[in-house]
Amino acid sequence: MNRHVSSAAVRVRYAETDQMGFAYYGNYMAWFEVGRCEWLRSLGWSYRELEARDAVMLPVIEAHCEYRRPARYDDELLIRARGELLSPVRIRFTYEVVRADGGAVLASGHTVHASTDLSGRPKRLPAHVRAFFA
Repeated sequence: MNRHVSSAAVRVRYAETDQMGFAYYGNYMAWFEVGRCEWLRSLGWSYRELEARDAVMLPVIEAHCEYRRPARYDDELLIRARGELLSPVRIRFTYEVVRADGGAVLASGHTVHASTDLSGRPKRLPAHVRAFFA
């Protein structure tokens, strides 16, 4: 697994909470995406480049999240992300959602992405992209 870990800060908005005052569970997938995009950017790469230059898309084919503690309105969170190459056509990202104040892990999870061409057919990741996961 690639040892490079990125960290992106987000703050829980009021609109992201439910009646109990907890961050709604579906927001964690959006925060995972924030972490994933930051991981790519921290390595000098982006989805936009992959799609425009390499004609490769990375649809999510699996998603998992374990909720440990609730995030609440106005909490500052750190989204930690790490990527690993599973095969020439599959990537896995792992995530931790951590409370910035104190470091408590609120949730952890992963997503698995297929590599496809622009029409959705499987396509090997280019060698220069696979190198990001070495």
